[in-house]
Amino acid sequence: MTATASPSPFAIRLYRWIWLAVLASNVGTWMQTVGAQWFLVNLPNAAAIVALVQTADTLPDLLLAVPGGVLADIFDRRRFLIAVQLLQIAVGTGLALLTLSGQMTAPLLLGFTFALGAGGALATPAYEAMIPEIVPRAQLRSAAALASININLARAIGPAIAGILIARIGVGAVFALNTITFVFLPIVLLLWRRPVVADSSLPPETFGAALRAGGNYVRHSPVTRRILFRLGLFVFPATVIWALLPLVATRRLGMDAGGYGLLLGALGAGAIAGALLLSRLTMVLSDNQVLAGASVVFGLATVAVVLAPTPLIAVLVLVPAGVAWMAGITGRIAELQLFLPAWVRARGLSTAQMVLFGSQAGGAFVWGLVAEHWGLAPAFAVAAGMLMLGAATIVVWPLIDIRRFSSEPSVHWVDPQLSREADLEAGPVLVAVTYTVRAQNEDAFVAAMERVRLSRMRTGAISWRLYKEGETADRLIETYVVATWGEHLRQHHGRQTEADAAVERNAWAFAEGKPTVKHLFPAERD
Repeated sequence: MTATASPSPFAIRLYRWIWLAVLASNVGTWMQTVGAQWFLVNLPNAAAIVALVQTADTLPDLLLAVPGGVLADIFDRRRFLIAVQLLQIAVGTGLALLTLSGQMTAPLLLGFTFALGAGGALATPAYEAMIPEIVPRAQLRSAAALASININLARAIGPAIAGILIARIGVGAVFALNTITFVFLPIVLLLWRRPVVADSSLPPETFGAALRAGGNYVRHSPVTRRILFRLGLFVFPATVIWALLPLVATRRLGMDAGGYGLLLGALGAGAIAGALLLSRLTMVLSDNQVLAGASVVFGLATVAVVLAPTPLIAVLVLVPAGVAWMAGITGRIAELQLFLPAWVRARGLSTAQMVLFGSQAGGAFVWGLVAEHWGLAPAFAVAAGMLMLGAATIVVWPLIDIRRFSSEPSVHWVDPQLSREADLEAGPVLVAVTYTVRAQNEDAFVAAMERVRLSRMRTGAISWRLYKEGETADRLIETYVVATWGEHLRQHHGRQTEADAAVERNAWAFAEGKPTVKHLFPAERD
């Protein structure tokens, strides 16, 4: 697709301050990781224990991403982020004080690291879902690219600051400074007067109901599933470089820790360059072309880096690899931010977070086993082959053009008129919609109703069927079940989008007149 250039999100003052606050927090996170690893490096069995720092930091992303998305959709995202950051400050303060007083132990440090990682896992979906409230749709891809720059700048700055502080003051100072970096985002958010969104009189969703609703949405949204599929298909093989680069540096290139840092720096520099180039690429290439190109470039770089005869060539190869890594991932997050409706945005983004970290964790494990049994070069070759194959499958399973769908809310259903007041928890509720369809339009109507089924299921239905009435020749009845009356009212107010309305109009164009709707409740004895 082609697009015209749009102003940078940095032109938006609120976004600019939030970006800087998040940069400070990300720098602190990298400082914390380096400080924790250095604290443990001289202990017995240091190799295994130091590796557990990374595990303790990333495991919460797998365990808590979806719950974090649910909470971010249930509660006010601004207040939720403030609360999480305050908890981070409390945890960081405890970590710093215990370390400075000489009371820190390895198990305690891993526990604190897990707690800080849990805060980050809970905050990420809320932060990503909040960005579309601040940045216009035309600038969301640029905002996603700037988020990548943020992460890679922090990766470069954080360890350097931590190294200086550890050498001159000690690990406790690193933990204390990390705690201070958590202060900036809540200050910015407190100064933001978030517009109050008009809502219905319905009470907030319960955690369990919101979790089920989010899962149903992802399961019955072909666009979302395809984005997640393409994300995982790219990240899993591409993780081979991140997982095995230390071995390439030491075993094949004879580099020390400083040389390994140089290789990581080349990847980070490439990612920053890719973020700057992304908006230009999307002006002349479609999303599928960008993703296919990223897969091919990363695949070629994967082979080249393991065969590089000198460190200089490896550095040069890793720069375009960083560009491709950014293009393969950042575009998918931006697509989700653009596509997902506001009511389920954080839950949808949390599934992307799980796919991203799960693919990285699983990929690192698999490529480590392959390298252990067959060697580095075969592991890199297989991963490169998977990347090339992934690029080829875009012909069969392309990203779906999200410009065809509007996620703007639509209240196009007539409010139900019941003969008696129904409790919000009453249910299950059977909704029956009767259509009159002429014989010559029946096949087209039935085909169009398949998209209606997906719409019903992703907005709250737990089952759906389409029946043909036996006593008449032209009457079809759609039935679907919703868990509670309150859940059905959420379909009426808040969950329907303009895309859902278009799906209904397309199907109803094959019917005669307006359909009739009945709501059936369980018949229970008084």
